[in-house]
Amino acid sequence: MVTNLVLIGYRGTGKSAVARLLAERLGVELASLDEEIVKKAGRSIHEVVRIGGWDLFRALETEVVREAVAEDDRVLDTGGGVVTRPENVKMLRDWGTVVWLTASPVELAGRISESSDRPSLTGKKDFVEEIEEVLAEREPLYRAAAHHEVSTSGRTAEEVADEVISLIE
Repeated sequence: MVTNLVLIGYRGTGKSAVARLLAERLGVELASLDEEIVKKAGRSIHEVVRIGGWDLFRALETEVVREAVAEDDRVLDTGGGVVTRPENVKMLRDWGTVVWLTASPVELAGRISESSDRPSLTGKKDFVEEIEEVLAEREPLYRAAAHHEVSTSGRTAEEVADEVISLIE
């Protein structure tokens, strides 16, 4: 059986931790699209955005998505904005099962507030305000892209991975 699984969701929903567990439990390769973008660009995401803006980052992201879906039996850990480009969504949905991880804005703010490697998406200083603004734009995109939705609020990565596995079996 081919296992192609894609995790989408806002930053801080636990995509990376859950993806690692899923890849291990399913015995498939893990691919982090953000890590692949960093390799391709030869610089951090923050530097890519600073130098070329979000447009450059999104273009690199689309290249990396195209490369990632060329192989089967993988779990893809995507960046939070991968759904902002329709071509990414089409490639990901055509390739595998897309699972949208969610959490409340307050919980997300708590999870990402200490991370300095994630550039601001709106220029706002208040994390909750930024999260609410970006989620208002992206929620319809996540919903349209996803085959399944799983909340990570108040749950461990292990519990979330268990639910995802039960959904795809």
